[in-house]
Amino acid sequence: MTTPYSPPSLPLDHLTLMGQGDAPALLLADAALDYAGLEAAVGRLAAWLADQCPGPGARVASWTAKNRLACLLPLAAARAGLVHVPINPLLKAPQADHILADSGACLLLTNAARAAGLAGGDYVTVDLAEADARADDHPAALAPSAWPAAHLAAILYTSGSTGRPKGVMLSHANMMLGAQSVASYLRISPADRVLAVLPLAFDYGQNQLLSTWHAGGAVAPIDFLTARDVIRAVERHGATSLAGVPPLWVQLVEADWPPAVAASLTRLTNSGGALTPALIAAMQTTFPAAEVWPMYGLTEAFRSTYLPPELVAAHPTSMGRAIPHAEILVCRPDGSLCDDDEPGELVHCGPLVAQGYWQDAARTAERFKPAPPAAQHQGMAVWSGDTVRRDAAGLLYFVGRNDAMIKTAGNRISPGEIEDAVIASGAASEAVAFGTPDARLGAAIILVVRGDGSQDAALRAALRAALPNFMQPRDIVWQRDLPRNANGKLDRVAIAADWQRQAAA
Repeated sequence: MTTPYSPPSLPLDHLTLMGQGDAPALLLADAALDYAGLEAAVGRLAAWLADQCPGPGARVASWTAKNRLACLLPLAAARAGLVHVPINPLLKAPQADHILADSGACLLLTNAARAAGLAGGDYVTVDLAEADARADDHPAALAPSAWPAAHLAAILYTSGSTGRPKGVMLSHANMMLGAQSVASYLRISPADRVLAVLPLAFDYGQNQLLSTWHAGGAVAPIDFLTARDVIRAVERHGATSLAGVPPLWVQLVEADWPPAVAASLTRLTNSGGALTPALIAAMQTTFPAAEVWPMYGLTEAFRSTYLPPELVAAHPTSMGRAIPHAEILVCRPDGSLCDDDEPGELVHCGPLVAQGYWQDAARTAERFKPAPPAAQHQGMAVWSGDTVRRDAAGLLYFVGRNDAMIKTAGNRISPGEIEDAVIASGAASEAVAFGTPDARLGAAIILVVRGDGSQDAALRAALRAALPNFMQPRDIVWQRDLPRNANGKLDRVAIAADWQRQAAA
């Protein structure tokens, strides 16, 4: 009989204590915080947040770019016993409205321009600058907390194969052990300067902060428009580490890097899509001093695997092996373990597994199931829906997804979200969205719509207004009739196959 393993975990907000007091922790464009300043700022913000909310467990949402407050919120909300709900700043108001309503947020921190587009609800909106000033002037500061490991710390919204985004519930232990795991296997040190370019609403983006602070390093958050912005930030902060997704790496290797600036980067980490051997080679040419770390993850279990840099040359298409605190199994549908090189479902077991989906028992039951009998970590496991295989050396390789998710530009997109936006526009009554391989994006979005095309301009305008840029279709194809299956439903497989045949002709 196996014994459940629960590694010790401090409350998430204790990350402020991980570095030397006068060592740099947060590098901003106009200011910097050392670890003593980070601790003080988190304590004051936590005290102010506690005054605004009804009590522990209340949800605090933020919809903002990467400013000072956005970086402090994950720790300050956790210290106050609240639940942080970060909203991707790339989302449009309809998606933000859904997240605010679904999470039951009591407080939203954003700016006036974003707030003006929202439908409103049972929450108080406070301007970011005002919140920052009021927190800084707060007469008290909360000390490091003693919340239990299982206390809910954050809800991160992620797309599913159908319907609107669902909220993944992350505990203090999930996030603290994730930070510890990444800091450990990436060998982050107090000397590191991590440039945080990914959205903080993503687990991968947020962990840029948390793993760096766990290691006592400094993190420099930036929002960027072009590769040149990233180059300037690397130079300005002396960045040593950079996390990205494949489309970003394509932009960066095509940019004109001054040799000395490129040489300052010693660690490049990738998730949100697989790197091709050609892109890996280009990264190694552009950044000759850097190690490349391919990784695989899913929000429901934070991250699952990594490929050590010394194995990249010989195994460039591998997902690698389990990260610390994760047990990764390859299973048949009955839960038995697959043999070497036999494709099966990736099952993630252990203390990084999230607590399920917020107020969604049905979808939780689909993805969070008991661990296979052979697992050392019993309890709930994440059955990923991804097909992988493990070779005789224990390295994993991605085979394919079992659902209809579209993974584009590092984002997991639900076809249902796009299709719902089509129906809501009134320009068409039926549509099917799917992905097709794309060298820069990983997958491009194709939208096939029933109609004669007379509403094409209206539909495109409606989608631009309703959906963020990364959810916009590359191609919209109008057809008078769409194939259906025996139940009368749209035949997604046939529709995608028809498009592929026409595109190849």
